[in-house]
Amino acid sequence: MEKIVNNIIKEELYFETLENGLKVYFMPKKGFIKKYAVLATDFGSNDLEFIPKGENERIKVNEGIAHFLEHKMFEQPDGKNAFDLFSKYGANANAFTNFNMTAYLFSATENFNECLTHLIDYVQTPYYTDENVEKEKGIIAQEIKMYDDDANWQVYFNALKAMYQKHNVKIDIAGDVESIYKITPEELYKCYNTFYNPSNMILFIIGDLDQKEVFETVKKANHTEIEKIEGKITRFSEKEPKEIACKEIVEKYQVSMPMFNIGYKDEDINLRGKELLRKEVVSDILCDMIFKTGSELNDYLYMNGLVNDSFYGGFYSEVEYAFTLISGEGKDPYKVKDIISEYIEKYKKEGLSKESFERAKKKKIGEFIKYMDSMEFIANNFVSYAFKDINILDYLEVLKDVKFEDVEERLNKHFKEENCVISIIEPIESM
Repeated sequence: MEKIVNNIIKEELYFETLENGLKVYFMPKKGFIKKYAVLATDFGSNDLEFIPKGENERIKVNEGIAHFLEHKMFEQPDGKNAFDLFSKYGANANAFTNFNMTAYLFSATENFNECLTHLIDYVQTPYYTDENVEKEKGIIAQEIKMYDDDANWQVYFNALKAMYQKHNVKIDIAGDVESIYKITPEELYKCYNTFYNPSNMILFIIGDLDQKEVFETVKKANHTEIEKIEGKITRFSEKEPKEIACKEIVEKYQVSMPMFNIGYKDEDINLRGKELLRKEVVSDILCDMIFKTGSELNDYLYMNGLVNDSFYGGFYSEVEYAFTLISGEGKDPYKVKDIISEYIEKYKKEGLSKESFERAKKKKIGEFIKYMDSMEFIANNFVSYAFKDINILDYLEVLKDVKFEDVEERLNKHFKEENCVISIIEPIESM
């Protein structure tokens, strides 16, 4: 077992890799009543083409299968639902799938070891039949149709479709109705046996708990007979061009005011570890300086009635792709985009404000220290970062090391007009 101590934020972390490859982390939090655990796999909606465990040929699976598999994990061979036992123990349980990972989690104030055992057990007990898979298709189809009517969801994915020509990030996490109706139990088992192998998973536990007892509970519950996958899973994806797919996508929905997402596709990709974390931190500070409430640009747009208080700009970072996305509502999205472009060009020529940089950096430091009191923030971000070879405990060290010159350099490299797109949802005109 390895013990990692971070003296800057006064946190310690225990880490061990089990025989079957499962990486287990435990962070003690003395005095906290709630305990929290998340078991995550490095498998998300982007993972559609790979070589299955025990096979030699690559396959391409149906869109939305990672999300579909997440839904099916709760149905057990005895006919019960995994949520039922969590409720009996007084715990709150949930799960989510995003582009890059699937996570199963719970929080509890009592019966923690029982809940932890149950979490490990049900996630390691797949059960897919023709009957229960067919039943789930109708449920997920309804969920997909609900999002099809969600203007916020559509304006976001249209921005991704405008930025990305080939990468799977432009595909809806849940897939579409046609793709999910093609999913079979055999296909689910191929995905499960490949990506839900313990060697491709991380278990993170946090709370006022005994370290030895935590690891003993995990080892007793863990299905050690599962054969470890040696090496990394072979995944395939088409090479994404640097160029955007198109400059704009406009659709009409039942909304009262036009909605927009303005995206800047990032060219600086395929980074991991501290190098990726540093780029993310620098970009976050830069976005705060330009777009956050109180910034020169934000004040101008708001005071001139071009946006309302929903206006927001942030950076989204993964290994294979990254982008800045600015969202909001306003009567003239094109004018908002033009003004944003003008301000960015102005900052490139005249320089950014050092005072604004120091303020944004201090704010980030304060936010991170505050978030370290949130079980959910620590656990969910820890596993997401870990799959990218980042330790979240390094965040503050990297943040403190960022210099004003780093942010100015990032401004010039990232915010390029040729990489800028706009997605707009316009109101349907009344008859």
